[in-house]
Amino acid sequence: MAPINMARVILGGLVAGLIINISEFVLNVIVLEAQWREAMTSLNRQPVESVGTIVAFNIIGFIYGIFTVWLYAAIRPRYGPGVKTALCAGSSVWLIGYAMALAFPVLADLFPIKLIAISLLWGLVELLVASVVGAKLYQEAAGPQAAAAASGG
Repeated sequence: MAPINMARVILGGLVAGLIINISEFVLNVIVLEAQWREAMTSLNRQPVESVGTIVAFNIIGFIYGIFTVWLYAAIRPRYGPGVKTALCAGSSVWLIGYAMALAFPVLADLFPIKLIAISLLWGLVELLVASVVGAKLYQEAAGPQAAAAASGG
C-alpha cells in the first residue's frame, strides 16, 4: 500500500478549502446576510464582521478542505479512487463538521431552524463539490513497490 502523498493532500485540500470559503462567502454574506444579522441581533450579539473572525473562518474552511482530501486519501485503498470515494469522504466530514456541529444551536433554539436547514443543505453541496475537486488533484506517492514495478524489478 502506497503512503499518503501529503503534498497532494495539501494541494487538493487548499483547492477544496478555497471552494468551501467562496461558497460560505456567497451563502453568508450575499444570500443569508440579513437573516444572520437578524438572528444575531435577537441574541443581543453583533453580526460577525471583524477581520480576525473572518480570517479564522477562512482558516477553518481550509482545514475542512485539507481534512476532506486527507480522509479521501486514507479511505482510497479500501474504496478505490474516484468520485464515489470522494463523496464518502465529503459526506463524512459534512456529518461531523457541519451537521453535528449545528446540533446544539438547533436543540438550544438559538437560531431559526430554516436558517440552519439552508446552511446545512448548502454546506452539504459545497462539501461534496469540494471533495470531488480536491480528490481529482490527489495522486498516490510513488512508493518503493511502484518504483520497482516501473523498473521491471
